[in-house]
Amino acid sequence: MAHQPSVTRTTPAPHPPGNPPSPAGPPALQKATAGLQPPFAVVDLGALRANAAQMTRRAGGKPIRLASKSLRCRALIGDTLRLPGFTGILAFTLPEALWLAEEHDDVLVGYPTADTHALGRLGADERLAARVTLMIDSPEHLDLVTAAVGPTGPPVRVCLDLDASLRLAGGRLHLGMRRSPLHSPRQARDLALAVTARRRLRLVGVMSYEGQIAGIADDRPGSRAGRTAVRLMQKLSTRELRERRAAAVRAVRSVAPLEFVNGGGTGSLENTSAEPAVTELGAGSGLYAPTLFDHYRGFSPRPAAHFVLSVVRRPGPRHATVLGGGWIASGAPGADRLPVPVWPTGLRLLPQEGAGEVQTPLTGDGASGLRAGDRVWFRHAKAGELCERVNELHLVDGDRIVDVVPTYRGEGRAFL
Repeated sequence: MAHQPSVTRTTPAPHPPGNPPSPAGPPALQKATAGLQPPFAVVDLGALRANAAQMTRRAGGKPIRLASKSLRCRALIGDTLRLPGFTGILAFTLPEALWLAEEHDDVLVGYPTADTHALGRLGADERLAARVTLMIDSPEHLDLVTAAVGPTGPPVRVCLDLDASLRLAGGRLHLGMRRSPLHSPRQARDLALAVTARRRLRLVGVMSYEGQIAGIADDRPGSRAGRTAVRLMQKLSTRELRERRAAAVRAVRSVAPLEFVNGGGTGSLENTSAEPAVTELGAGSGLYAPTLFDHYRGFSPRPAAHFVLSVVRRPGPRHATVLGGGWIASGAPGADRLPVPVWPTGLRLLPQEGAGEVQTPLTGDGASGLRAGDRVWFRHAKAGELCERVNELHLVDGDRIVDVVPTYRGEGRAFL
């Protein structure tokens, strides 16, 4: 059974893009949530709406397809899609897409699927087949999809995933995500021809995600040489991808008309929106603004998502320990994947322990004043992964809670 909100569901009116509200600072958030028992998660609606307005400005008039994995909350997905500039959903699994398509009519699955049960359901349901688009990058996917959906039924929409990585030195140097084997315009055209040869499949789009541009901060602390190297790589990759993506889209369009060409990510909205070949952008993490987005030169989102833990003991005069906290982000292991204590100020994790499964010791100037029962506010390193840890989000506007909404987890949904 779905979680029932504990207060009346309200949809805050969107603020004009040119006049975003000021986000609630930690004192206002603390006041709003004083009656809650940690652990709990909070979304600052003022900050979220300001981030949404910033993202649409950076998109330069092109629509943003909302990445559902970055929110993992149906209520906030629906609210965001009612804001100017956001259209359609970029889902992360087919079962999730089928679930969301019960309410939304344009859901692109951002990754290939091997879920034959979900494919069978998609292929047998005319309404869902018209609303959901599958991602493919090889003839192997075509064989799997056509076998699962069967010989008869409504057409199944598919999108080609064009690899956006930068390959140098004849492919010996690979910079970017290892997503798709589909890299050249010729490969894209050949797969498009293979799609059109399958009676039940309909080619409608092309997507590419430039993780080496969108997902790597260009102003991170550290050496100046390191920052310079990242910026040079991103400049080179932007130029190379702009030309190759345009050529690939032309090649695919010579085979079949396309409804959309999707590209980008929160970190590259300006660059990708400037490409004539791209018709829409994919993004979502910038709404919550996790810590991985703290060091970009081109934009500064406002932290919107937090989680709160209780201090349960004092192992020393300059140490305080909170219960839980090991909410580590996915990706290559490193300090940048750890949650960050942000309030009270002057707190930091211990290098020897990091964020623990059942307890997290903290030190720093802010630790000496903490006592058992006090609260510590954290930010997650990534966006939607926070929602895998909590059943509900407390939505705060100013200094009051205006709603409590279930996460995917709170609705009993675990898609990965």
